[in-house]
Amino acid sequence: MKKFLAKSYIWILLVVMYAPLVFIAIFSFTESRVLGEWSGFSTSLYGNLLGGRMEGASSLVDAVRNTIVIAVVAATVATLLGTLAAVGIHNMRGRKRDALTFLNNVPMVNPDIITGVSLFLLFVFLGVAQGYTSVILAHITFCTPYVVLSVLPKLQQMNPNIYEAALDLGATPGQAFRKVLVPVLKPGMISGFILAFTMSLDDFAVTFFTRGTEGLETLSTYIYADARKGGLTPELRPLMTLIFLIVLVLLFVINVRQGRLAKKNGASKEL
Repeated sequence: MKKFLAKSYIWILLVVMYAPLVFIAIFSFTESRVLGEWSGFSTSLYGNLLGGRMEGASSLVDAVRNTIVIAVVAATVATLLGTLAAVGIHNMRGRKRDALTFLNNVPMVNPDIITGVSLFLLFVFLGVAQGYTSVILAHITFCTPYVVLSVLPKLQQMNPNIYEAALDLGATPGQAFRKVLVPVLKPGMISGFILAFTMSLDDFAVTFFTRGTEGLETLSTYIYADARKGGLTPELRPLMTLIFLIVLVLLFVINVRQGRLAKKNGASKEL
């Protein structure tokens, strides 16, 4: 009975999580403007989306482009800063390490609306131009802790003598970092980059408060503005489906690659 209840709980949880995505994907193949009304199978929404024949196509394209650019830049910078921060935290001892680890975890549990308002007030106080600059800085700020959390376990699993051995053999700290630490931390850095990219792609509250009044739109703010007009544009359904499939394929490829590397490393250790 315990196994049955445990499995049932897992399946119910998976259904609750993925049912809305499946629902949107199914109704992306119908022309009905109202979500939930099936008017016959059709791929016209995909044609309108990919062919730019939908109403406000240029605004949606700009929003998608802004979202991707901001996410890539923020995730890249956050990965670099988070990796360096993780190395620094790992090398600390005692209360300093515990205190910094605690401070790193605070932004992740802090409500997005508080983070957005706080960063907005900070940028106004510092005179930072609101727009691309403020949004990218804000995204880097809340994405970096996730990278730190992804890289720290790899540092804890690493043999600390490897880095010291590289220094003893004549490598400079920079060379030892690039040729010894980075290959070991690479899986954590990739996971942190993907997590930071996803968080930036998904963010609304922080972007809404820090984008200013220059008309900068990301996908989340575009959908919010579109929903306030009385309903979502039908072409958003195929767009959401395509984004979900792309993310799903990327995660599948990365997991397969990491599984192969783990098997390869296990085989080399046996030899």
